[in-house]
This record gives sequence, C-alpha cells and structure tokens, in this order.
Amino acid sequence: MKPEPSKSRIMSVGGRVLSWVEILGLVVIAIATVIAGGQEIMEMVERRAVNLGDLLLLFIYLEVLTMIGIYLQSGALPIRMPLYIAMVALARHLIIDMKEMTETAIIATSVAILILAVAVLLIRFGHVRFPYNAASRDEDAG
Repeated sequence: MKPEPSKSRIMSVGGRVLSWVEILGLVVIAIATVIAGGQEIMEMVERRAVNLGDLLLLFIYLEVLTMIGIYLQSGALPIRMPLYIAMVALARHLIIDMKEMTETAIIATSVAILILAVAVLLIRFGHVRFPYNAASRDEDAG
C-alpha cells in the first residue's frame, strides 16, 4: 500500500524543514560555543593566570565543537561524545569545588565519573563485539 502523493510530499517537505532547523540549531550551538571559549580566554588574559579549571572548560568547549563537526559530517551523534563531556564536566566540578564539597558529595561525584567511564567501555565493547551495520538495519525495517 503506497502513501498518498500529498502525504509523501508533506513528509518530504517536513523532513527537509526539520533538517534545516537541525542544522541551524547546530550552527547556533557552535557559534555560542566559540563565543564562550573566546570569553573564557579573555578572562584568562585579564587575570594573567590559567588554572586547571580553565583548561578543562576549554576542553569541554572543544569536545562540543568536535561533536557538532562529527554530527554534521556523519548525520549521527556518537553517543560516547556526550559521555566524555559529562566526565570532564564532573571532573572540573570536583577540582574547582572540592574545598566546599562534603565527603559524600566528593564520593558521589567520583562514582558518577566511574559510572560514565564504565558506560563508555560497555558502549565501545558493544561496537566492537556487535558492529553496527546500517544496511542490515534498513533490511530489518523493511
């Protein structure tokens, strides 16, 4: 049973509109990330000091830009990238706020980083052990 011509046209136009909105959103995120990175660099220059928290924040910005680049090139979001960003963000939080954190909060943050690291290992193992094949997915869907 074939879809009605008007329905398939609506789906086609809708898909293109969503694709453009998605690209526009990624461009906005990329521009905002570059601006935030520039602001952080300006703050370091004004302070005439660079600390580990600053470097980790710049690394997070770089990872966000890398994730956007990969998504634009491949059309797929690598699930490990947000996990890496989350691990670095938690490590930065731990480093910067350690003096004000309770022992329980420090342990909880460390366990959260460990859980994310294990998740990355499991995902990586899954990709090696059970490689993703787009062609077989399309056959299964049809």
